[in-house]
Amino acid sequence: MTQPVKVRRLTDSEGQKLQRIVRRGTMSTVRYRRAMILLASAGGDTVLVIARLVQVDEDIVRDVIHRFNEIGLACLDPRWAGGRPRLLSPDDEDFVAQTAATRPAQLGQPFTRWSSWKLLDYLHRLTGRALTLGREALRTLLARRGITFQRTKTWKEAPDPDFEAKLERIEYALTERPERPFAFDEFGPLGIRPTPGQGGHPRVSRTGCRPPTAAPRASPTSTAATPSATTCCEASTIDARAGVHTWAALKSIRAARPDGAPIYVILDNLSAHKSQRILAWAKKHKVELLFTPTYVSWANPIEAHFGPLRQFTLANSGHPNHTRPDPGPAGLPALAQRPRPPP
Repeated sequence: MTQPVKVRRLTDSEGQKLQRIVRRGTMSTVRYRRAMILLASAGGDTVLVIARLVQVDEDIVRDVIHRFNEIGLACLDPRWAGGRPRLLSPDDEDFVAQTAATRPAQLGQPFTRWSSWKLLDYLHRLTGRALTLGREALRTLLARRGITFQRTKTWKEAPDPDFEAKLERIEYALTERPERPFAFDEFGPLGIRPTPGQGGHPRVSRTGCRPPTAAPRASPTSTAATPSATTCCEASTIDARAGVHTWAALKSIRAARPDGAPIYVILDNLSAHKSQRILAWAKKHKVELLFTPTYVSWANPIEAHFGPLRQFTLANSGHPNHTRPDPGPAGLPALAQRPRPPP
């Protein structure tokens, strides 16, 4: 039997990068859609489901998945190019990349770091090996070799001792029991104010802007749950992340499978998800809670759906107050907001 097309298991850094691209949606359209394809495939979605989610042909989904399995995250930037042969040989490119990764002081230059102009000037003046290339050629060469201008920053790595065991259990539920797992997560707080977005509108002058509104004391948080094997996603808006809301969501998920057989719920290890009341209820009602490893929320299949959820239900919205919200998509919960006090 032919194995289904899916991505290999993501590393921690790969999952975090894909999650950032899908959540922010500020990258190019190509990177955004390809990241959504990879994250959805890692979450257990089939090629058909991913094609419907991203609105592309199934062959494109397969090509992106195969390309990722070959070269990793470099597949987010497809190399569609042509033209004359390159002026630099592979040895010359290796030399340029090695020079860019070397401190200038080690090469007799009075600098602490390279700039593109300083590096070009050094390469043009080399005795016996003067290289002919411009600034754009240098930029693309270094990008192909993975050399970028970077600032020092910190990042989080998963310190969870059960990292592999948790991922294997999630993968088992998604692949061996595809009809039983559910994915659950929250995102927020939501800025309940006119939210910029995109859409088709007639050309009009920008007059009569909506007056500012005051935020409530507790910014609402949106919760969402979805069966991992489909693109159906149910969302609601709550006042805050609390155990009582998580418990109510788990009860509704359990009610969706009233046959009494075990179900799996994939969620992160937020403290509101792990209260003794929730754990006891889950054990009694045959609900196995599959917590993602610490700092590895990208392993939750619902992450691939949060990008479209923000774009099509939050972006381009405006709710003047909690009693008279603007018309929104069918089924979108009203987003409460305290009206601005009179002057």
